[in-house]
Amino acid sequence: MFKFIHAADIHLDSPLHKLDYYEGAPADEIRKATRRAFDNLVQTAIAEDVNFILIAGDLYDGDWKDYNTGLYLVSQTGKLRDAGISVYIAYGNHDAASKITKTLRLPENVHLFPPDKPSTYLIDNINVAVHGQSFAAPAVKKDISLFYPSPLHGYFNIGVLHTCASGREGHDPYAPCTLEGLRQKGYDYWALGHVHQQEILCEDPPILFSGNIQGRHIRETGPKGCMLITVDESGRSKLEFKPLDVVRWAILKVDSKGVESGYDLIDRFCKELEILLDQSAGLPLVARVLIEGETPAHSELLTDFDRWSNEIRAAALDTSGDRVWIEKIKIRTKLPPSEQSIQAGDGAIGELVKLFDELASQPELLRGLSDELIDLDKKIPKELKKELQENPDGIGLDDIEWLGSLVEQVRPMLIQRLMRKGDFE
Repeated sequence: MFKFIHAADIHLDSPLHKLDYYEGAPADEIRKATRRAFDNLVQTAIAEDVNFILIAGDLYDGDWKDYNTGLYLVSQTGKLRDAGISVYIAYGNHDAASKITKTLRLPENVHLFPPDKPSTYLIDNINVAVHGQSFAAPAVKKDISLFYPSPLHGYFNIGVLHTCASGREGHDPYAPCTLEGLRQKGYDYWALGHVHQQEILCEDPPILFSGNIQGRHIRETGPKGCMLITVDESGRSKLEFKPLDVVRWAILKVDSKGVESGYDLIDRFCKELEILLDQSAGLPLVARVLIEGETPAHSELLTDFDRWSNEIRAAALDTSGDRVWIEKIKIRTKLPPSEQSIQAGDGAIGELVKLFDELASQPELLRGLSDELIDLDKKIPKELKKELQENPDGIGLDDIEWLGSLVEQVRPMLIQRLMRKGDFE
C-alpha cells in the first residue's frame, strides 16, 4: 500500500483580482492566502505520511517580481525532503510564462517534467511510474497526451497533465484531450490540472481535476484543496478530498419572496448567513450577496441602495464577528405583479410604465438606447473612463444585458420618486 497527493493550480503569490479596489477589503490576508494554503498542503502530506506529491501545473502565477516566491518554495519543499516525500511537477501555462522559474535550483526531492517531450520517473520501491510533460510555452494548443508513453508492466502508472480536457467554461483551451483518449492510454490514475473546480471525469480508472488549493476571486467559490489517494495491494485507489484553503469565497443568495420591508430582508439575510457560517468550517469568508425574487420591498431597496447595502454589511459584522467580508451586493428583485399593475394606469405614469415595458420586451430599443449613450461615452474624460473600467461595478454602455439590468433597476426608483413628488399629478 502507498499514498500520494494530487494537487494543481497553486498559483503561489497570485496577485489580487481587483479585490483591493473595494474599500475595507481584507487585502493583506488574502494576498498571503496561497502561501498559507501551500503550508497546509505540506503539513497534510507530512501528517498523512504520503510517499509523493504530484502537482499538475501552474505552481506559479507567471513571472515573479523577485526571488522571494522561489525561496519560499525551496523552504517548503525542503521540509518535504526531510520527511522523505518526493514532489513531481508538470509545469502549466502560467509556469511557462515565468523567466526566473527556469533558473531556480530546487531540492533534490523535486522532479520536473521536461517541456520538449513526455518522460517517466520510476519510484521502484513501491513500483510506481509517473509520466508527464511540462508546457514549453504559455499556450499549448495540441493534445500532448497522445505522445505519453505506454504503461509499464508491473507498475502503477500515473499520468500528470495540465489540460482543459475536452473544454471547460472559463478556461483557455490548452492541451485539449478526450476522456476516451486518456482511458485508452491504460494508466491507473490521471492527475489533471488547469481547471480550478474539483471534478472527477472517470472513476475507473480515476481521471480527475483536483481543483486549485485556494480560491482567489468570486468565481472560485466553495472548499478548495487536494486529493489524497490511497492505493491498496491490489492496485485499487481510494480518493479523499482534503480542504486546504484558508479564506473561502461564497455566493450568498437571499430569496426576498414574502419580504414586506428592508428590515424583514435583513432578518432573512442573517438567517442565511448563519447557515453559510456553519458550513464554512470556521474559515473567514468573502461573500457576494445576491438578493432575488418578487417583493413589495423592491422599490424601498433600490431607491435607497446605499442605506440597505450598509445595513447588510453591518448585519454581517454583527452576525459573524468579523468572519465575513461582503465583497459585493446585488439586488435583482422585482415588484409582485399585483403592485406592478397598480402603477400601470392612465396618464403620464402609465405612459412611463409602458415605455419601460417596451424597453424590457424589445431588445432593438435597447440597442438604439446604447447607440445614443455611446456619444456620451466619448465625452467621458480619459482619467474617469480608466477608473470606471477598473471598477468591477463599472458601466457598460455598449452592453445590452447591462443596459437591460440598469433599466430594470431604474424603473421602480424613477416611478416611486415621481409619484412621491407629485410631478405627474
